Amino acid sequence: MKTPKDLGFYFPAEWHKHEGTWLSYPHNENSWPGKIDTIFPSYHKFIAELSKSEIVNINVEDEAAKETITEALSELKADLSRVEFHFFRTNDAWCRDHGPAFVLKANQKALVNWDYNAWGGKYPCELDNLIPLKIAEEMNLEVFHPHIVMEGGSIDVNGCGTLLTTTACLLNPNRNPLLSQGEIEEKLCQYYNVDKVIWLGEGIEGDDTDGHVDDITRFVNPTTVVTVVEENKNDANYQVLQDNLSLLKTARLQDGKQLDIVELPMPSAVVWDDMRLPASYANFYIANKAVIVPTYRCDNDEKALCILESLFPDRKIVGIDSTDIIWGLGSFHCLSQQEPSL
Repeated sequence: MKTPKDLGFYFPAEWHKHEGTWLSYPHNENSWPGKIDTIFPSYHKFIAELSKSEIVNINVEDEAAKETITEALSELKADLSRVEFHFFRTNDAWCRDHGPAFVLKANQKALVNWDYNAWGGKYPCELDNLIPLKIAEEMNLEVFHPHIVMEGGSIDVNGCGTLLTTTACLLNPNRNPLLSQGEIEEKLCQYYNVDKVIWLGEGIEGDDTDGHVDDITRFVNPTTVVTVVEENKNDANYQVLQDNLSLLKTARLQDGKQLDIVELPMPSAVVWDDMRLPASYANFYIANKAVIVPTYRCDNDEKALCILESLFPDRKIVGIDSTDIIWGLGSFHCLSQQEPSL
């Protein structure tokens, strides 16, 4: 069977113009135990900001949820003409990982249906795992099936042939225990049409995904990455992030050139219920006219926003408080999946 690479499809970088963004509306109280109600002000601000420049597709449970969301967005003066609801039930809100992975070529769009097992079988996911197929059916899109477990937050691409990931996640035995690193890399190359895979190491403290790269290192243009670093040598993240920085310095792009590396600070530790949470400024989302950045009520918020502002001169940098959202162990990038325009 021919793969997307065989047929000329590729997975665009996040800054490629979007047709829209896909979200799965939060409803699982187990993901934000004791405080799910506190996340909605920031979540709705996220939707409102996205609606300024692209369609926002929201997977919802039922009509009642649609009405509640519409009312909240109206109060924020979101562009409701750009908000579309889909009655696709989900287990949880992490659309980056269970949502549609769109690939493009010329005037064609298709979808890659990676297997999803909720980060190694940690949580129920029978509804989430159906989301890409439901969307493909609704949009009448061709679907490619790699038949391996892979989540959207575990990779990042520059759109020119290079992909970033981590050994901590994709080589974890709870994902694809029967596949070697080389076999997994070949699947990534064939289904996202890349020629180079850069492997980083461990993820940050508190990350229950086993080390998603979207909390660590992100492409901001075809040759440049931002990577988070921790200044406090006694912090659990210090050495892990230094090790990843070292790997980036020796890495090469698809054309053999070195990466341009920009360091991004880590926020102060965010702890809730005696648990260190995976707060990171790297979990930003690149929309058509804005970059939505999680902030955490600490001194490094402004520093991180200024660094990203210098890297995205054509987009508005929008910080939205993620202190409550991160209790769910993810932020704006984890919650969203882009649909690129043809």
